Amino acid sequence: MRERPRVGVLAIQGDVAAHARMLAGVGAEAIEVRVEKDLGGLDALVIPGGESTTISKGMERLGLFEPIRAFAAAGGALLGTCAGAILLARRVKNKPVATLALLAATAVRNAYGTQVDSFAAPADAGAADGFEGLRCIFIRAPRLEDLGPDVRVLVRVDGEPVLVQQGSLLAATFHPELTPDDRVHRHLLSLVRRG
Repeated sequence: MRERPRVGVLAIQGDVAAHARMLAGVGAEAIEVRVEKDLGGLDALVIPGGESTTISKGMERLGLFEPIRAFAAAGGALLGTCAGAILLARRVKNKPVATLALLAATAVRNAYGTQVDSFAAPADAGAADGFEGLRCIFIRAPRLEDLGPDVRVLVRVDGEPVLVQQGSLLAATFHPELTPDDRVHRHLLSLVRRG
């Protein structure tokens, strides 16, 4: 692996700049991904939060579903945050959208309410090593349920899984890029190093 991992951030919608800053802070080179050729040479890809319908339609319009699936199949690590977690899931409830169908889970859109219901909460006791005390920010957040047997829960909030891992896939139902805590992005890079 090269000295500075190259990590793409899908730049259709969402806080691309915040993810790019977080990635730079953990020693990665952040690359905005807008078209298929932008995936070339990447070690990992972040699918940010935003509005899952808008991002899904943009991915369809740009022909990115199959190239991202191929990227994952070739061993590329992926992190989906909030809407990005929805787009990784195999199934979606509450106004389903087209997804990458990579994560063995069902995402329930807007499970915590609307924008005005946004909140921050600490990780429950018993979080996976390295994630104790993680502060999670939820904005129109999804809930993950029906987790497959290969999906490991890294963090729960109020008993609900909010950060999960399946192989080289990470899905966070919250926005780790909106705090100074870089542990989720560091974990993504650790998956690149393992791969």
